[in-house]
Amino acid sequence: MVFEEKMILNGEPDEEEEEEEEEDEEDMVDPLETVRQKCEQSEHCVHNRERLEACENRVGSRSETDEDCTEELFDFLHARDHCVAHKVFHSVK
Repeated sequence: MVFEEKMILNGEPDEEEEEEEEEDEEDMVDPLETVRQKCEQSEHCVHNRERLEACENRVGSRSETDEDCTEELFDFLHARDHCVAHKVFHSVK
């Protein structure tokens, strides 16, 4: 909003102002992504990730198969999201 007001009042912004705004945007980190990465390292998630990768390797090695890895994917996402649900609100202010 400040950026838009400056454009209205002053015309086009200086390159320096644009660079400062871009730097501010780059510094922001989504806490959900951080918690997800930590949860993916937990034992339960690692086990489900290994099952998913084994399934993907098995399916990828076959030329014709009806098998897909939906169940393994959902198991991994469920385990990760279960972990995230317990931790994410502690990191959000």
